[in-house]
Amino acid sequence: MDTEALRLFVKAAELLNISAAGRTLGLAPAVAGARLAKLEREVGADLLHRSTRRVSLSLEGAEFLPYAREMIAQEDAAMAALGHHGETIKGTIRFAASSTFAQRYIAPALPEFLSRYPEINLELRLTDTPTNLIEGGFDLALRNYAIEESALRARKLADDVRVLCAAPSYLAMHGTPETPEALAEHQLLVFGEAAPRQLLSDTTDRDCTFPPPDSEARVSCDDGDSMRVAALAGAGICMSSLWNICDDLASGALVRVLPDYAVQDASAIWLVYPKSNVLTAKVRVFIDFLVETIGSPPVWAR
Repeated sequence: MDTEALRLFVKAAELLNISAAGRTLGLAPAVAGARLAKLEREVGADLLHRSTRRVSLSLEGAEFLPYAREMIAQEDAAMAALGHHGETIKGTIRFAASSTFAQRYIAPALPEFLSRYPEINLELRLTDTPTNLIEGGFDLALRNYAIEESALRARKLADDVRVLCAAPSYLAMHGTPETPEALAEHQLLVFGEAAPRQLLSDTTDRDCTFPPPDSEARVSCDDGDSMRVAALAGAGICMSSLWNICDDLASGALVRVLPDYAVQDASAIWLVYPKSNVLTAKVRVFIDFLVETIGSPPVWAR
């Protein structure tokens, strides 16, 4: 199969413009159109819907797209192994991450990475909503929950320690809970539809959770930074990752609640990529860079 035609198809799928995709590869519009038509005849399906106004992916094209990207990655890796790409690492990395984590730790580190690798471009999708790597055609993603999909590989970036916290203004008005059961009498801020987490203490073996059983969240939020801001404003008690509130704890803007209780949580921050993908040089150096600058030990614990 013509991998140059595959590159053209992938670019056209990203830009939804065949002429523009052709120009990025140095092809005239007529040549680009003819090459895509030849690829469609070869695979026996219309990969793109064309009209006088717009181009869109067909159902078959959407299904074929991740495989096209994989075949291109395989060719690039093979050529790099033979030394045909020299010392230059280049290409575009499609990376998905939590918007909250990315704003605090990844975005500030990007200038250094781009300086080290001037021919690598980054396409970032930043959202706290889980992203399907394979269907979305992503090279890499950051996740802070257990990896369950068998189609993914993962490299640990850092532990994800979580604590209960609140603003001093809230505690001054509503009092400080002394036991986990007392949390039921407080305004609780919870993340989305997250399952209750056990609270463990060396001094008791009681079965305690946050939020407590039969309690009702005063605020449910699917954005970690917004929940942090609400807690800072005195809206209630929340459970948050240390990476998200370490500065607030250090300044006293937030204080630990029930500090003798640890949140039982095996979660960690992972860098994940599709198992079927060749780990290309561009993705490998980005993973190594993130581990170097953010993990080992985590920057919020240094």
